[in-house]
Amino acid sequence: MVMSLFASQEPTNSIEWTVFLARKYSDMFLQGTYLTLYTAVIGTLVGFLLGYLIGMVQDLSINPEDNIIKKTLTRAIKWICSIYVEIFRDTPMIVQAMIIYYGLRQANVEMTPVFAGILVTVLNTGAYMAETVRAGIGSIDIGQREGAFAMGMSPVKTMLYVVLPQAFKNIIPEMANTFLTNLKMTSVLNVIAVQELFMAAKTAGGNYYKYFESYLVIAIIYFVLCFVFNKLFGLLEAKMQGDEDYALAVEYMDNQ
Repeated sequence: MVMSLFASQEPTNSIEWTVFLARKYSDMFLQGTYLTLYTAVIGTLVGFLLGYLIGMVQDLSINPEDNIIKKTLTRAIKWICSIYVEIFRDTPMIVQAMIIYYGLRQANVEMTPVFAGILVTVLNTGAYMAETVRAGIGSIDIGQREGAFAMGMSPVKTMLYVVLPQAFKNIIPEMANTFLTNLKMTSVLNVIAVQELFMAAKTAGGNYYKYFESYLVIAIIYFVLCFVFNKLFGLLEAKMQGDEDYALAVEYMDNQ
């Protein structure tokens, strides 16, 4: 009887309201967390692939001995990629979401808000990763390519088996930052009715006009997610760097 009476009392301060909203709308917050992760993970992974492709294209060189068709085609592709990168790097993601979702719907192209949100995340990630990949490729010593060419490897095989694996290790920190940014930037997708975490907090807070407490709930969720993934990416980066046993080998040779 006492417990029932206590449970029926309305929260009296911000902490109690935060706990109350988190418990009452736990299903909504869990669904929002799932959708946030789903959009960020899928959008980032596909965006990485797009970024790698665009980065490789931007790294293409035009040789004097190439025929006019190859030169023209290469310049056209590089030009298109450059325009794409500039557009998505120089405009806000929230504006991109509005244009892509409502613009395509106006053109009678039907898509769900979630699909539109993933598409925006992919295109945005691809634009930023393209520059990161291009810089990562440029950081690899030219001697690596020359050595591969001397062994008879084609430019494509050299890029896939020699340059990219080394560039990948160099850009892991930026990849981690991009994913964490996407995880937080999914909050802007509420403008196209994606039911992610921010929309869940907006809905829950609106029912009791307790927006501060509601947004505090998702702030904690965002913090936990980003903290965990940041640690995981740190472990991946350390794993990719490998052991430093080679230093022992060098010391051993010096002592011989």
